[in-house]
Amino acid sequence: MRIVRIGDGDNQRHSAETVGAKAANLARMAALGLPVPPAFVLPIGLCSAIAQGEQAAERELRDGLKEGIAFLETLTGKRFGDRQRPLLVSVRSGAARSMPGMLDTLLDVGCTPAAVRGLVRMTGNPRFAWDCRRRFLEGYAQTVLGLDPAPFAARLADVIATEGVNSDRDLDSEAVERVAAADRALIGVSDVEISDDPMEQLVGAARAVFRSWTSERATAYRALQHLDHLRGTAVTVQAMVFGNGGPTSGSGVAFSRDPSTGRAEPVIDVLFDAQGEDVVSGRRSPVTEDALVRALPAVASELRSVLQRLERDFVDVQDVEFTIENARLWILQTRSAKRTARAALKIAVDLVHEGLITEDEAVRRVSKLDATALVETRLAAATEPTLRGVGASTGIAVGRVAFDSESAKRLAATGEPVILVRPDISTADVAGFAVSAGIVTAVGGRTAHAALVARQMARPCVVGCGGLVVEASAHRALFAGSTIVEGDWISVDGDKGYIYLGRHQTTSERPEAELAEVARWRASRSSEPLTHSAAGS
Repeated sequence: MRIVRIGDGDNQRHSAETVGAKAANLARMAALGLPVPPAFVLPIGLCSAIAQGEQAAERELRDGLKEGIAFLETLTGKRFGDRQRPLLVSVRSGAARSMPGMLDTLLDVGCTPAAVRGLVRMTGNPRFAWDCRRRFLEGYAQTVLGLDPAPFAARLADVIATEGVNSDRDLDSEAVERVAAADRALIGVSDVEISDDPMEQLVGAARAVFRSWTSERATAYRALQHLDHLRGTAVTVQAMVFGNGGPTSGSGVAFSRDPSTGRAEPVIDVLFDAQGEDVVSGRRSPVTEDALVRALPAVASELRSVLQRLERDFVDVQDVEFTIENARLWILQTRSAKRTARAALKIAVDLVHEGLITEDEAVRRVSKLDATALVETRLAAATEPTLRGVGASTGIAVGRVAFDSESAKRLAATGEPVILVRPDISTADVAGFAVSAGIVTAVGGRTAHAALVARQMARPCVVGCGGLVVEASAHRALFAGSTIVEGDWISVDGDKGYIYLGRHQTTSERPEAELAEVARWRASRSSEPLTHSAAGS
């Protein structure tokens, strides 16, 4: 097997069918000279062989990882798991088509006890070093060893309460070290082992990413999106850059245009002193571009320039994951953005006006949009909202409340519309998305993986609702002090980010200006009208 190297100066383009869309785009960005951490890729062809436990594939896996790590060590000047200048890596999935959040990722691989000491020597920041160790242990326990994340979360919550702080970000170095020690002890009593050999950690992580191809959520997503023809996932191993090193570091997600409305302005979410999983998991509520401009104006300006360049080069709206390490911007991923049908129509028209695509191409892009999904629905005579959040996917939904995917499926079977209400939302809830008319969460951001899937499925979604307390196990929630139980009616405005108690009436209108323009292009080319197929782009 031949690994694919990214960052070695080779400007060759690679097929998404071989290395996955994520790695193919990563190589393309590196060729453009954008700030991309070096990486290597184990190709898709290895996926099924590893899943079936073939011995030859296992040898190829180990040989490829050994060769790739040597490549990363040469480029970075660091050594994997070293006690002086340690190299840590991320291990990421990547199918030929984007499957946001459905496959596994593991960060901080190689963070052994020796590497923790090396990170302290290298950065002078023991809190950062122990935070990497804590994150690695928790991620490895769940993703590789298959342990229940609840005891780890409970232990972290206990330390936060004992220290009298608001979150893990407020814990000092000694407290984070205690959390890491407790995580290691929890793993030790679970009849499974975690090696302190960094290469064994890497092998386990790569196997787990390959294995995630057959997970329940990934299988369900492929069935919903008609992707059953895909052959598997690649594994990309990339040198870590760290967003959790302090106030001038962070991680985020940016869209080159608004994927909900199509407005020609970037949408940028960022969490300072955080790693990427904090953003895309939906478990924390990020801040917007305004906060980034205030804190790191040069980085904000560079990010806007990168978004513009990527949109021009890929000739489409881009969804970009980035990390800021000590005020230095790094780009980790780009892909064509999932968008609502309404946004897809506006974006296609605007790209023609800007000279980026032809009228023929615009007609092709909108030809499979669902005409019914282009209808803009609004709440009629809506009063003051009960809750305000962040609109993550546009549209209006009115339905009965469900607090988990199983309840959503049960309520939907009665023929009534359902609103899925969660404390936070993950891609594990994809089965609930499929039967729900809308989605509401207490925390999370509009760029979380789950919000992307909501847009792709044309489900109105409001996230980060202050005043919403969800008690999912009790099948109830507090909406700004009012108790709501399963089956109660609420109304969701995904455009404004508003939630209303009760069942509100709606009105509808169509984006006539854009439709008329596309109709003129069609008339001159005898193209087919909009279909009634699945919405989204």
